[in-house]
Amino acid sequence: MEFRNKFFHFFEYELLNNAVWVAFIVLVAFILLKVLRAILNRFINRASEDLKVDPTQYKFLKNGLGFVIYISATVIIFMSFDSLRDIGLTLFAGAGIFAAIVGFASQAAFSNIVSGLFIVFFKPFRVGDIVKISNLYMGTIEDITLRHTVIKDFENKRLIIPNSVISSETIHNFNIIDEKVCNHVFYGISYDSDIDKAIDIIRSEAMAHPNYRDCRTKEEIKDGIEPVIIRLINFGDSSVNLRAQVWSDDPATGFVLKCDINKSIKERFDREGIEIPFPHRTIVYKKEKKES
Repeated sequence: MEFRNKFFHFFEYELLNNAVWVAFIVLVAFILLKVLRAILNRFINRASEDLKVDPTQYKFLKNGLGFVIYISATVIIFMSFDSLRDIGLTLFAGAGIFAAIVGFASQAAFSNIVSGLFIVFFKPFRVGDIVKISNLYMGTIEDITLRHTVIKDFENKRLIIPNSVISSETIHNFNIIDEKVCNHVFYGISYDSDIDKAIDIIRSEAMAHPNYRDCRTKEEIKDGIEPVIIRLINFGDSSVNLRAQVWSDDPATGFVLKCDINKSIKERFDREGIEIPFPHRTIVYKKEKKES
């Protein structure tokens, strides 16, 4: 009878200890999840403001975090008791095989998610930025998700590029720090034309355009640097080639500026005798040598 009482007492004591341990593990997992979710919420909200995107699209991250923490807590509980360890190992081995199959099938999706997180962390571009991707695609960032990035090109078409692809390409971002653009405009004039007069025409037409911006510093103005720098860059087969550097507020206004001044400069050249030459070719015919 005494042995029986001691056995039940020991069983009740062990059961109580086990219950307390399980409750402790669950409580720690709950508190840890709350803390990590609060940190993640703060980070996601701040990153979403920088990227100008809706933070609700990252909601599954918080759900995924809870899944990982509670699975870890379950593993700890199973491994803490000898009676459950063998069952747990069998279950988790089967789950591991299933997870490996699912993981192999979803490598591309996971790669896109990781790349999306890198975009959130490092912010190479934001919604509204004008970008060029590896000299192939150019447009405005319209949306950023954890799977893909949507770019609206200048023909109003949407380019949906997976994050893993866009992260491995060279990205030209026209807005990330300073939106102002130095537009290079090229003109070729004939060798007989007055170069200084052509430069004056180009400069005056560029500065007269409403989209032109004078981006010289105070030191450059004091040193007498011209507002529109024009240089003779090379001698072509039929022309002397000039390049003008004309600043605008952003790429969109810069495109309009270049198109407009191309027209106005061509008209000024025609009126003031500056020739834009056609290609010239000189063909020499040699007489065949007489056979001796």
